Amino acid sequence: MTSLSLPTQFSCHPNASSLPFSSQNRARNRVPFPKKKWRNRWRCSASEQPQQHRTKKKKTQAEADKGIDPVGFLTKLGISHKQLSQFLRERHKALKDLKDEIFKRHLNLQEMASGYEILGMHRNVQHRVDFMEWAPGARYCALVGDFNGWSPTENCAREGHFGRDDYGYWFIILEDKLREGEKPDELYFQQYNYVDDNDKGDSGVTIEELFKKANDEYWEPGEDRFIKSRYEVAAKLYEQIFGPNGPETEEELEEIPDAETRYKAWKEQHKDDPPSNLPPFDVIDNGKEYDIYNVVDDPVWREKFRAKKPPLAYWLESRKGRKAWLKKYTPGIPHGSKYRVYFNTPDGPLERIPAWATYVLPDVDGKQAFAIHWEPPPESAHRWKNMRPNVPKSLRIYECHVGISGSEQKISSFNEFTENVLPHIKEAGYNAIQLIGVVEHKDYSSVGYKVTNLYATSSRYGTPEDFKRLVDEAHGQGMLVFLDIVHSYSAADEMVGLSLFDGSNDCYFHTGKRGQHKYWGTRMFKYGDPDVLHFLLSNLNWWVVEYQIDGFQFHSLSSMIYTHNGFASFTGDLEEYCNQYVDKDALMYLILANEILHALHPNLVTIAEDATYYPGLCEPTSQGGLGFDYYVNLSAPNMWLDFLENIPDHEWSMSKIVSTLIGNRQYADKMLVYAENHSQSISGGRSFAEILFGAVKEDPLISKTTLLRGCSLHKMIRLITLTIGGRAYLNFMGNEFGHPKRIEFPMPSNNFSLALANRCWDLLENEVHHDLFSFDKDMMKLGENERSLSRGLPNIHHVKDSAMVISYMRGPLLFIFNFHPTNSYEGYYVGVEEAGEYQIILNTDETKYGGQGLIEEGQYLRRTINRRVDGLRNCLEIPLPSRTAQVYKLSRILRI
Repeated sequence: MTSLSLPTQFSCHPNASSLPFSSQNRARNRVPFPKKKWRNRWRCSASEQPQQHRTKKKKTQAEADKGIDPVGFLTKLGISHKQLSQFLRERHKALKDLKDEIFKRHLNLQEMASGYEILGMHRNVQHRVDFMEWAPGARYCALVGDFNGWSPTENCAREGHFGRDDYGYWFIILEDKLREGEKPDELYFQQYNYVDDNDKGDSGVTIEELFKKANDEYWEPGEDRFIKSRYEVAAKLYEQIFGPNGPETEEELEEIPDAETRYKAWKEQHKDDPPSNLPPFDVIDNGKEYDIYNVVDDPVWREKFRAKKPPLAYWLESRKGRKAWLKKYTPGIPHGSKYRVYFNTPDGPLERIPAWATYVLPDVDGKQAFAIHWEPPPESAHRWKNMRPNVPKSLRIYECHVGISGSEQKISSFNEFTENVLPHIKEAGYNAIQLIGVVEHKDYSSVGYKVTNLYATSSRYGTPEDFKRLVDEAHGQGMLVFLDIVHSYSAADEMVGLSLFDGSNDCYFHTGKRGQHKYWGTRMFKYGDPDVLHFLLSNLNWWVVEYQIDGFQFHSLSSMIYTHNGFASFTGDLEEYCNQYVDKDALMYLILANEILHALHPNLVTIAEDATYYPGLCEPTSQGGLGFDYYVNLSAPNMWLDFLENIPDHEWSMSKIVSTLIGNRQYADKMLVYAENHSQSISGGRSFAEILFGAVKEDPLISKTTLLRGCSLHKMIRLITLTIGGRAYLNFMGNEFGHPKRIEFPMPSNNFSLALANRCWDLLENEVHHDLFSFDKDMMKLGENERSLSRGLPNIHHVKDSAMVISYMRGPLLFIFNFHPTNSYEGYYVGVEEAGEYQIILNTDETKYGGQGLIEEGQYLRRTINRRVDGLRNCLEIPLPSRTAQVYKLSRILRI
């Protein structure tokens, strides 16, 4: 048996199949995405095989297109709009072309979204660290940091020496250093186990003993040629490609002959070999056009080999553990090392924070930013304890910002949030948290929306392990964790961000005006570029895989969907969703994001925040939609704010309240609604509590009437917002107990003060805020115990603008609201479908909620009257004080 000597093509592209190195020794769950049929020169087939492959591809494509209708949701909704239909068909065709382009470089869409497995900094199972970065405009790439004295020449990759491939991906190897007195490994491909803190797999058996064991148990007589030089084939191939005498450019690599030519040459070379007792195998071409080469073997040998187990166990036994590695080597780049990537460009040298860095210090004491190599020892790395909770049928989301979550005038940490805020959220009754400002950003005053490093948690809150603990604890308390993800734009910072990343070539963003947000000073991604898609799609998958995130709210989609960034006036004409200002590439990115996320992680939740309500947001991608699970009703908070600030109480329109909160009934079950969220974080904004009753604790002279009005409307607004809309409700941190202060992040205008960048949790000891919190808790219990959100859409049968009364039914629950500021009704008639007894289960006017308790306990149970009201067969006569709301439940059905 002789060694192979084959010239091999090589590429440093992240997904090249010929790469001899891997980023991590982890198993990858494969998803059956459509695979690209490769036409390589190594096909071992008959001459007519390529034609058969083309025929099969056409058949597969036809099967893949079954059930796909690019305008399906328009047909379902009965919308006939020629221009939009044509746009959707063209977008579908462009998406197919884009996937074809992707499959030329990636095996499937899962691989497209797994770039984090090889890009960035990764520990190799051998004694080294691999670094890969995309910078197509650079001429030279190196890593600089405190581990090499910030030298731009010590750890580098040069174009033409397999350091850079044709797509602009640079590859650098950081070899671990042999300790003094230690000898190099006996095996050229010696691997180490870095996962465990013990020498798992290192049995202490010597290499000689292991080879003897393999020889006795596995190898057959006559195979000792291979045993004596077990790694000869691989070692020679490795040396041939990467060794000092190997080719230095791809042009120097010779063309690889096809399989048939190589086989015939091998047979000719060994025709005079003496007889051997090795198993007889041969490759025979039977001449059939439709068949591939057949391997003919001896039946006795076949059964003998089938009974053998693969020799992988012997190889795994040769692996050494982490302790053995620490004894023999010092890391080439230790955990906690500061580093940057150094580029030489046509415009000169520059340094950048790597785009795939997972831990970044964006601005330390006014000094330049740098990345931190994060490779904690096993005893310090977080180990996941809790399973992800199942996705509930309805969502009650608590929106949080970690930095302002504490009471002190400082930036709070992940650990403080875990210890102090998570228990409060659990007590409050929410089943999901949504975190904003978690992804690394240089400018704290941007609330976290001017993201600079998409793969890094913000270092101002703690380490990546701290964030993992937060997520793990939330899961342990039965709460999902959502992330407010910002892929609609990016910070314009150059040193710490992605702008002009490789100097002369703005690789991640559009150039010119299209690459600049018209109002926010941010950069716009180039969504049609496969490498940018690779970066963004991998980023979504990264947060799910690395940090166990359960869902995403895609922030400000209108900024990316339209070239005018959503700041144009919309009239509602469908032409505005398909004209020249619509970015088709951005829409295709959103479709790919939802397809990949839902295929890889079926229980993941995606939420669209789009002020323009783009058609098909929550429709399946196979029917021309974008594939989101929920969309945000942004009209509701704007309506409430307008009512509170600009319209007298007696002029509030009940019809407008209902129409705004219901939204589009065709998508009502896909709607996420809220009364107020983090928008008050904008300097100058006010929370509803501040508008309604001011700082109660600080103003003892506030009138009882004003206080009663404020608390009543605060409760009623939340109750109707929660129960009349879709299956998802959101509340911002502190609003559940009427936080009276606005939020203002530190900035030059306030001398970088943190006075308003916190939450006053001590207010819960105040009677007013305690009562509001008690009501919010019971309101959440209504959603949990009575499934007030997950039931079917409400039957809104009573809307009286003159009386300012709204009533609707949702399952067995009857909701009735009296928004009138002065009129109370001793006996108000409202229709119900079922005859029976109805019991009040929630009353906003109870004294424990800060109300007056005008409805006595004996009035909580009401029996229906056989009279047609509101088009329904029965009715209830109920007391209805002003500015109150009640929830009745059908407790007993009466048969007439």
